Amino acid sequence: MPRFQAVLFDFFGTLTRPVQRGPGHHVTAQLLGCPPETFVELLDRTFYERAAGRFGSAEATLRWLCEQAGVRPTEEAVRAAAAARLDAVRSDTRLRDEAVPTLRALRDRGMRTGVISDCTHELPVLLPELAVAPLLDVRIYSVQVGRCKPDAALYVAACARLGLRPEDCLYVGDGGSQELSGARRAGLSAARLAAPDLVDHLVFNVDTEWTGRVLGALGEVIDLVESAEVDRRQRVPAGRATPVTVP
Repeated sequence: MPRFQAVLFDFFGTLTRPVQRGPGHHVTAQLLGCPPETFVELLDRTFYERAAGRFGSAEATLRWLCEQAGVRPTEEAVRAAAAARLDAVRSDTRLRDEAVPTLRALRDRGMRTGVISDCTHELPVLLPELAVAPLLDVRIYSVQVGRCKPDAALYVAACARLGLRPEDCLYVGDGGSQELSGARRAGLSAARLAAPDLVDHLVFNVDTEWTGRVLGALGEVIDLVESAEVDRRQRVPAGRATPVTVP
């Protein structure tokens, strides 16, 4: 196993606790004049289209959702609903207790870190507010790339921005969006976070056939990268050590 130079993370459910849609989404629906159950069903059904930025801005996306629901809100209502949806996603987003210590420990070991997230317009606004933001070297958002995982473009973009080869990077995620298989096809190593609380996580298109590495807690990624370094050292043939120049 190579020594990793960077660890890239999924965001929702990996760096955060499990996500479920809170009451703020019903507030958003009510501002639009849309039945909340209809609105939430539309959010679930169109996630990947919205996460790829297919309908334009956050407000344009809400207008499109309203067309599907057969309602016609005013422009003022759409603006208020966009602000309410941002607040709803903010309320749904709670970092794992291990997120900051894990990222900091990786960086203390000289590793680069980043996020690759299937997300809508809200996350690029919210993430800079969070305690993990200064600890991330790269942030790849599907809504800005125009593609969702497992498309190789997201992983390749992250590696390119870091100036690293895919084989130098480890990807860690809960398995949604077939992200682990996608990372592996793009040339990265991958590990699934299978924390017990993820049974309550809102997730789509799960990597159910994953048979690779599994982590029981986010902090276990530290052990994984350290064991990779030990393994690399053990593979160096005897007599091939790097020469040392004595001044």
